[in-house]
Amino acid sequence: MNLQALYKISYGLYIVSSVKNGKYSAQVANTVFQVTSEPPKVAVCLNKKNTTHEFVKDSKVFAVSVLEKETPLQFIGKFGFRSSRDFNKFEGVNFRIGKTGSPIVLDHAVAFLEARVLQECDVGTHTLFIGELVDADILRDVEVMTYEYYHYVKKGKAPKTATVYLEK
Repeated sequence: MNLQALYKISYGLYIVSSVKNGKYSAQVANTVFQVTSEPPKVAVCLNKKNTTHEFVKDSKVFAVSVLEKETPLQFIGKFGFRSSRDFNKFEGVNFRIGKTGSPIVLDHAVAFLEARVLQECDVGTHTLFIGELVDADILRDVEVMTYEYYHYVKKGKAPKTATVYLEK
């Protein structure tokens, strides 16, 4: 079986963030999608080992920043390859606090979504969090980053906690 066929599923690249006890956490994610239109709901899939998973599970809120195509690898790496437990990912980053208290990353963001969690689905190593939108907006009209572009053109890697990680 050639699991690289999974790379042909359309994904974007996003920063998912949350808040817990006045602290912020964020991570890069590729599994974010709309699940209903009335009322508008989105789902994010987060690894149970990640700090952001813990924050979303406890606070029941999250924000998603949709990244632009030209987001630098260094910026992605800041949110994707370090833990919020050990490192302040928001230092030097332009962000604002949303309606839920979640931080919304503005640097390199095309749009943002903010939601309150209504349901969780345990999918093994990850949890699928389904949230109803409380706010959303378009920040800039530029092309979004796809996972295929990140992987094949930018030569970005997937950490072991990513939904799309394939062991070599």
